[in-house]
Amino acid sequence: MTTTTTRTSRRGLGSGLRATSKVLPEHARAHNRSLVLQQLFHEGPTSRADLARSTGLTRVTVSDLVGVLLAEGLVEELGTQPGRRVGKPAILVGMRTDAYQIVGLDLSDDTVLRGAVLTLTGEAVERQSLPVDGRRGQDLVDLLARFARRLVAGATRPVIGIGVGSPGVVDASGRVVEAPNVEWYDLPLAELLTDRLGLPVHVANDANSAALAEYTYGGAGDSMLMLTVGKGVGAGVMVDGSRVHGSGDAAGELGHVTVVDDGGELCACGRRGCLETILSAPALRRAVDGLERPEADAVLADVGRTLGKALAPVVGALNLGEVILSGPPELLAEPLRTAARDTITERTMPATSASLDLRMAALDDDVVLAGAAVLVLGAQLGVS
Repeated sequence: MTTTTTRTSRRGLGSGLRATSKVLPEHARAHNRSLVLQQLFHEGPTSRADLARSTGLTRVTVSDLVGVLLAEGLVEELGTQPGRRVGKPAILVGMRTDAYQIVGLDLSDDTVLRGAVLTLTGEAVERQSLPVDGRRGQDLVDLLARFARRLVAGATRPVIGIGVGSPGVVDASGRVVEAPNVEWYDLPLAELLTDRLGLPVHVANDANSAALAEYTYGGAGDSMLMLTVGKGVGAGVMVDGSRVHGSGDAAGELGHVTVVDDGGELCACGRRGCLETILSAPALRRAVDGLERPEADAVLADVGRTLGKALAPVVGALNLGEVILSGPPELLAEPLRTAARDTITERTMPATSASLDLRMAALDDDVVLAGAAVLVLGAQLGVS
């Protein structure tokens, strides 16, 4: 098994973090614990008294929780608070975001698995990639398990969990309901990997993971659509700060909306003319292969106009502020992006699309990996 490994020192993604959802506690202590961790994670070091004020908890409750978190090694005392001259100096406590790590896995690419060991703030301390070599079905599950095990072995701190951004429809338990491109159907991926690896594994659709990352780390607005383009095409949707799941956990499956009226190519889902058959990375590469730049640009602009037609009803219905593209920039940037933006404007009321920003993802290749980190933080620590 051949991997490509790089160690990097890049900017931490934790600056400017925002909560992605409310924590719904099963009991009061878990809720209170998550309140304290959320405050420390998003706002940085603070005193116990300020924690009590900001969370609305009593000082006794906060002191008790901080004591437990100190014992667990999740927080640490950082000395006295500067600038206080009256009374007993307040001791600052902060979350030890570098004391534990997360393994993130990105399955959105059509040729390679991407993985990283990340700090709790989403900073990648090690990256690896592994060629897929056409594997599907159970063979791909086995490859993924071996790849994850290698990443865990490369961690330099205790790993609190593994996050996976997977193609297809994924339910709340991490079961892949349907992912035609990799031949996964009714696959309990989170459960299988948890059993094999001995660590908590959390799985979500790759586009939904990317949407969480752009919202939490990338500065995206409260109402946005994240479109991921790789082996397939998927979308994650957030409206008024909440992720849209849909009645069958399939919200955002734009890749399998029919956009070619005369039949078109056969899609992995079994139908013809789906958006994925013209917008996926392999389809775009085939379409421009061997063409000179002007001819290639014309082909990409035509695909952009078709994408705009597919997106216009969604933008019009939801009044989205942003549509964010994630995938090969040489294919998705100009002229495809401009053509899509112009088509949406032509086909919607100014009130719904005048302020629409259609842009490339801020987190580029890291977007699904960062989303995988958000999955683990939310599930294991109640931090989102």
